Amino acid sequence: MIKKAKRYFNTSGPNILTEHYTLKRENLIAKGIELVKKKRYFTIWAPRQTGKSTYFRLLAVELQKKGYLVVHSNVENFKSATEETFLEFLVNEFQRHTGMRIPLAHPTFSYFYDQLLKITDRKILLIIDEVEGLNEEIFGQFLHTIRNLYHSRTEHSLKSVILVGVSNIVGVVQDNASPFNIADNLEVPYFTDEETFELLHMHEAETGQLFNRGVKEKICAVTANQPGLVNGFAYKLVEKNPAKEEIDYNDYLKVEDWYLTEAIDKNISNIINKAKQHRRFVEKLLFTGEKQPFRINDEKIKFLFSQGLIKKGKDGNVEFWVPMYKKAVYDAFYPYSNDEIKEQLLEINLGRFFMTADRLDFDKLVTGYRTYVKRRGFRYFREKDENGQWKQIKEAALVYSFESFIQTLLQVLEGKSYLEPHSGLGQSDLIINIGGRETVIEFKIFRDQVRFEKGKKQVAHYAKSLSVDECIYLVFISNRYEELGLKDEVQTIDGVTVRCYVVFYDEIKDF
Repeated sequence: MIKKAKRYFNTSGPNILTEHYTLKRENLIAKGIELVKKKRYFTIWAPRQTGKSTYFRLLAVELQKKGYLVVHSNVENFKSATEETFLEFLVNEFQRHTGMRIPLAHPTFSYFYDQLLKITDRKILLIIDEVEGLNEEIFGQFLHTIRNLYHSRTEHSLKSVILVGVSNIVGVVQDNASPFNIADNLEVPYFTDEETFELLHMHEAETGQLFNRGVKEKICAVTANQPGLVNGFAYKLVEKNPAKEEIDYNDYLKVEDWYLTEAIDKNISNIINKAKQHRRFVEKLLFTGEKQPFRINDEKIKFLFSQGLIKKGKDGNVEFWVPMYKKAVYDAFYPYSNDEIKEQLLEINLGRFFMTADRLDFDKLVTGYRTYVKRRGFRYFREKDENGQWKQIKEAALVYSFESFIQTLLQVLEGKSYLEPHSGLGQSDLIINIGGRETVIEFKIFRDQVRFEKGKKQVAHYAKSLSVDECIYLVFISNRYEELGLKDEVQTIDGVTVRCYVVFYDEIKDF
């Protein structure tokens, strides 16, 4: 029997320990305490919903036990603040958090600095959250004041200052004399798999309601253990299945579909809007599979990295950070608004749904698709901007074309599909489910024979990890490579049947 929960998974704002399932993250708290005890002035930056605010509150509680007075303020909406209004806010925050009233006879940074120098009998920690929200005209003055306080921190009470931001603020605040150097940045990482399991187990222990292990693993994988998304998935799974003793994989798929088709999630919406600012670059990452070296001084990479969409992979190249964000961006860029369904249905009806007994006949399916492509081409899957320039790269049109064809077929057959993006680059695997039978489909754009062969092994390995015994490897090849003689083939790789199909396109005619 499921017991009533005393706490719940938090999806907005900092955690309240008595109300929300909360990880203490004791090792991370210890790092923060050590930096403060060493009188370090440091920065913390991380994308939204990484648990920064919860972390600061837990850190504040522990430091207060050690005799520190903690002033934690948010300046997110201070873009138009003047020196006077900002300082008035700051002294009010000091009084609210510590009970101290700092005189402000002259509302200037120099006067504020002099007053802080007079306080010598306390241990004060100042945390400024959303520091990018501060008016740029006074930001420099504020940093100059903090820097001067840093140099004399053993003589007054402001023992530590933490500046917190969503984007990497090290470059913004760093100069030759700044205390905020690269060595003094505390990382607040996403959860580990173990921490996500621990968080989910809090609900299991409190209510008796279980998450199937496969569900836990999927949450870890699709969210990359991003705290906000972990809590969001868990909250919705519990909300949708209040009386179910064990939440299973189908329950998970319904929540994932809800996120992509119904939910208005501010963080996902923000990610999509940020991706649109560099759409061609993001589409290149999504569809070409070309390696892109991670260079933080590249403005596109720096921007998308700071927003939490991409990161540096183990091989030194760009990779997508959170698979769920990759899914959402992919879904948002998909050109649903075309009239090709009528043309696709023509081939599907002529092919008698490409079925053999109770399963898809992929030979017939690809033959029908090739006929459709020969007749219609790929131009209907590209969009132009207001200046008549293509908004999408040709690789996107190739993949959209086949995915749209498959989706039309699935609607007829009442099947379903879901995208399985990897954290790296290249096309994601599409898993289709017809009559309970699942098949993995992976798309590739032909670049060279080495990657062509490597792709077969990759899709076979992934299919096996999902306990799927058959996969489709569909490769788009420019007609410039026809002389290579690449043809359809069927191979068995590590016990998985890999059906490889090649679809040629005409560089001149189609693009």
